[in-house]
Amino acid sequence: MLPDLTPSDLHARQQRGETFQLIDVREPMEYDYCRIEGSHLIPLGELPRRTEEIATDRPVVLICHHGVRSMQALAFLQHRHGLTNLLNLKGGIDAWSRDVDPEVAVY
Repeated sequence: MLPDLTPSDLHARQQRGETFQLIDVREPMEYDYCRIEGSHLIPLGELPRRTEEIATDRPVVLICHHGVRSMQALAFLQHRHGLTNLLNLKGGIDAWSRDVDPEVAVY
């Protein structure tokens, strides 16, 4: 099973001052429409050539629309690059919008 966390868990951990790298693996058009503040865009298709941008010194939360592409990104980074500091945002930005920040647009 791949490690994940809910939007509410992420928000609570952020409120406690924990630091994460937030990597959004959606497409630029989706990211331009809505995003979690502080996230960094690396579209899933670009991930293999941009893995050096993934932090190894702190937890990394991978984000997409509903959690499927980010789960694929997590599996790739774990299996191909041996990263163990990764978390998948369960339900993606859609769940974040509904459960944490209604100011983030839903699509």
